[in-house]
Amino acid sequence: MALLVEGKSGFVTGSAGGIGRGIARELAREGAQVVVSDLPSAAAGGQETVEAIRAGGGRAEWVPADVTSSDEVAALVQRTVEIFGALDFAVNNAGIAIHKPLAEVSPEEFDQVIGINLKGVFLGLKHAIPQMLTAGAGSIVNVASVAGLTGVDLISPYTASKHGIVGLTKNAALEYSGRGVRINAVAPNAIRTPLMDASPKDFVDGLIAPQAMKRVGEPEEVGFAVAALLSDRAGFITGVTLPVDGGYLTGA
Repeated sequence: MALLVEGKSGFVTGSAGGIGRGIARELAREGAQVVVSDLPSAAAGGQETVEAIRAGGGRAEWVPADVTSSDEVAALVQRTVEIFGALDFAVNNAGIAIHKPLAEVSPEEFDQVIGINLKGVFLGLKHAIPQMLTAGAGSIVNVASVAGLTGVDLISPYTASKHGIVGLTKNAALEYSGRGVRINAVAPNAIRTPLMDASPKDFVDGLIAPQAMKRVGEPEEVGFAVAALLSDRAGFITGVTLPVDGGYLTGA
């Protein structure tokens, strides 16, 4: 059987580490050519992702971009086309979280989370979709979270941003799937990342406790779900948010 995304080209934002790195590596394993993207300050991690992909026999290039900048996201789209000849897929993954009770979150912190997590996805959609429409086809996966489908204690701005991503995914799918561009999302829960490693233990334990599977997931497991949604074999799937959560939402 052919690889899921064999011969396809695209980018993954926030892929200098964590879930983004896992997604980029899994897409490469499934045959894709991947532009690894993250903040310029994350260049070392981005290059590590690129080298890991190349070491496995895949093709990857590093292109820095700040997802809160419309100009830089537009340039990311253009550079992907210049490097690999096409933009067949886009994965909008970049995100941050702040762990505080809602009333203790400053307006500046709220704006920062919304700016990276939600505006970043908006800009990824805004600039990738026209390129895909020109090509006649494309597929996009946005990285949401179980916090986009339910409330999660102590991360109110993150939860708000991820609910917004689920909404943007539905609207974009409604507007563009009839023109050849499918848009879906994935909703991870407890995944082994630097962000998760830096989280308070009781917070992590609280995430795992409701799961049917009592373990932390691996970034590549999210990557496989992304690859499946990007695949042409998922050609009749659009507008969905797929939980990759070890059964976190089974009892919700």
